[in-house]
Amino acid sequence: MSRQSVIQVLLIAATLAIAWRLLAGSGQRTQAVRRLGLLALAALAIYSIIDPSKTWTSLAQFLGVGRGADLILYGLVVAFFGFVVTTFKRFREMEIRYTRLARRIALDEATPVHEAFPREQPVSQDPAPPTRKGTDAD
Repeated sequence: MSRQSVIQVLLIAATLAIAWRLLAGSGQRTQAVRRLGLLALAALAIYSIIDPSKTWTSLAQFLGVGRGADLILYGLVVAFFGFVVTTFKRFREMEIRYTRLARRIALDEATPVHEAFPREQPVSQDPAPPTRKGTDAD
């Protein structure tokens, strides 16, 4: 396998992992993995500040990418895709929560049917017998 194929496989794997993240649930394990990733990124950033040529260029050449700048660009594309996916997922969850809240408020503030549409006079159980008109009983 050529070195360029290695970076392609890694970028495709990262893209698939982010797409899987869109479908997977979130919980304590996901948050822990996110924190470990942030710590690894911080360590890499500190090391790249100390010696940038060894960090990015060497890593890029090892992975089969021409320059360190290209590797950074590929990484930023994958990171941006991950940001878009997580933001989409977060907003979708907020939409669902707000919809449920709006429905609950609407139901709580709705006027009950018996108050909104009062019935007419209740019909008595024993109606008065019909009277005859025009009889000579007077």
